[in-house]
Amino acid sequence: MNHPPRSNAGEHTPHGPPLVLRNDLPASFVLFLISIPMSLGIAHATGAPLMAGIISAVIGGVVVGALSGAPLQISGPGTGLVVIVAGLVAQFGWAATAAITLAAGVLQIALGLTGISRLVMSLSPAVVHGMLAGIGISIAVGQLVVVLGGTAASSVPANAALLLQQLSGPQLGSVVAGVVAVVVLLLWPRVPRASVIPAPLVAVAVATGLELVLRLDVARVDLPDSHALVFPEMPEGSAGAVATAVVTVALVASMESLLSAVATDRLHDGPRARLDKELVAQGTGNVLAGALGGFPISGGLARSSTNVAAGAKTRCAAIFQGLWIAVAVLAFSSALELIPLAALAGVLLVVGLKLVSIDRMRTLSRHGEFVVYAATVLGVVLFGLLEGVVAGLAIALLRALYRLTHCSVRVEGDRVCVRGTLVFLGVGRLVRELRRLPLGRTVVLELHVDYLDHASYEAIDDWREGYERLGGQVRVDEVHDTWYDRANQGKPGRRKTLPGPLPRWFAPWSHWQGTPGEVTLPAQRSSAEQPLESDPMLRGMHEFERRSAPLVRPFLHELAVRGQRPRQLFITCADSRVVPNLITTSGPGDLFCVRNLGNLVPVPSAGDSSVGAAIEYAVENLGVSTIVVCGHSDCGAMKALVKGSASRGSHLHSWLRNAEPSLIRFHAPTAPGCAQLPVADRLAVANVAQQLDNLLGYPSVREAIAAGTLSLKGLYFDISNARVYLVDPDRNGLEPVPSPA
Repeated sequence: MNHPPRSNAGEHTPHGPPLVLRNDLPASFVLFLISIPMSLGIAHATGAPLMAGIISAVIGGVVVGALSGAPLQISGPGTGLVVIVAGLVAQFGWAATAAITLAAGVLQIALGLTGISRLVMSLSPAVVHGMLAGIGISIAVGQLVVVLGGTAASSVPANAALLLQQLSGPQLGSVVAGVVAVVVLLLWPRVPRASVIPAPLVAVAVATGLELVLRLDVARVDLPDSHALVFPEMPEGSAGAVATAVVTVALVASMESLLSAVATDRLHDGPRARLDKELVAQGTGNVLAGALGGFPISGGLARSSTNVAAGAKTRCAAIFQGLWIAVAVLAFSSALELIPLAALAGVLLVVGLKLVSIDRMRTLSRHGEFVVYAATVLGVVLFGLLEGVVAGLAIALLRALYRLTHCSVRVEGDRVCVRGTLVFLGVGRLVRELRRLPLGRTVVLELHVDYLDHASYEAIDDWREGYERLGGQVRVDEVHDTWYDRANQGKPGRRKTLPGPLPRWFAPWSHWQGTPGEVTLPAQRSSAEQPLESDPMLRGMHEFERRSAPLVRPFLHELAVRGQRPRQLFITCADSRVVPNLITTSGPGDLFCVRNLGNLVPVPSAGDSSVGAAIEYAVENLGVSTIVVCGHSDCGAMKALVKGSASRGSHLHSWLRNAEPSLIRFHAPTAPGCAQLPVADRLAVANVAQQLDNLLGYPSVREAIAAGTLSLKGLYFDISNARVYLVDPDRNGLEPVPSPA
């Protein structure tokens, strides 16, 4: 029987001239239109020559794009470097800043060759996002001064003072150009089908056109001739100040580039970024930018995300956009010099404010990291980037130290629950709580600890001995590890601790089922009257509330807030021995499950709508990328089919009629690997293959497969051997699950 090819959403997309012309070339024009105003605005914001921004945009596109380890990342004048470069220009001058950029590029190349790039991933996200937010606020305050007609200073406090002065006498032309640029930039994305033209380009164009029509008196872009370019000169100043400047530019540019590369990876399904190679490419770009008097270069998430959204597939998009910028500056420089500086400042004002993410603040607050974020932001805004990052790192380290030495103690009747890390610093509090317990009781000490030092063990053990001498009993129940028990067994003459129940999530499940006949049926006694010990389900729910719920609550809360986004529809048998999350190592939110007798998929004409409704909902609403049909060994439904034991007229007989095509398929030649299986198990394999065919009877499934967004898979679970196999529907055979590459 012929089957349509089953797509693989992760298949590698072929490269070649057609792909470049179809995807990369259009994307490069979009990038070009964004890069011109951003590059000019970033250069102007720091007091650098405007041509410096253009030079870096060209080098970032052509050179860094060609060498990049992250092909879809777009590099150019670094937004995160605005505050730093402004300070360097004020301290050393632009020629010396170019030399610092060149030296920073050499340092980046050296760091890339040492393989140190992945260390950026160990930085606290709160510090990184706090740094970006502080930079954004600094950019916004400085550019607001320009919008009002002034000249921005190099620090936020100085710009705040200038802002107060400008508010008393703003320049009308600059205010109009800046406000128009900001309003257009914010409203343009809401215009239907407006995304084909980038908002920054429209904002600058409208502001420029309005200024020309109204003949406003404003400062405009002034591009120097090529012979007037500034080349690097040795900085004048102490060696320590120069070295600090080089290291700061190198580290901030590297951090921004690597974080952007990692974030860009999440936006596409192409090759993953090679961070060391990317860092070498960024360093090479900065060496050339410094040598030609360009602005320091870094990868930017705003440009990179635009590149991905525009449909780029290869590094050609970055290279082309660099070429278009060079052509535009050489051929149309007179047109660029019509742009009001206030319009560029308005664009940079919005860009800066976008670096301050309210959603990110909420996320960090939920994880208890907002203090680190706020400290970094305030440090960057008030004192400078390096000082702010150091302040954020210091607080992050102090918080980490606090967490490593902190534990919570909660007393609930005769149960004492301890969570966290139990070291000598927290022993006093724990012992005080333990000594308050009434004597002569059976106390459960529940330890949810990831570490327990010897001082804590001795304190608990001394209290335990004293409590038991006075007639009480103590049970130590360790949930995550066995720190106490291991220390206890190593003590000479020490008896074993009184064991608690086995963890439910990995205990033999028969341990929880009790002996048949011991459980009173709900019809005989109300649930309120049933003791916990006599009902395995109630006992299991209690264990979930006590042990598992605190661990999974944050994750489940996130799922409840953002809704379910499963990637697989898993259709399997209702057999209690088949646990989908166990055999797929998945958790809540991963699988959208349908379970029925015999894992059947009735054809649409069969009249059963329950399975069909689930299939349509999964494909059309949830957008699953895979549908899995999973059969299993020793299946009762398959045995009933083979024996014909279902009573005529029964619901079971009516349901199993949906499996009659599987019986027909079963009599076809089977794969040699299935010959040794019992008859019912061979039928289970053929049944899985048949249900894959039945799925193709649903229009939504066929359309998704044709579009390349859906694939079908068959599985067979051998219960007795705990093995999972892939089902080959063409041979009704089994194949081992391949190992990941």
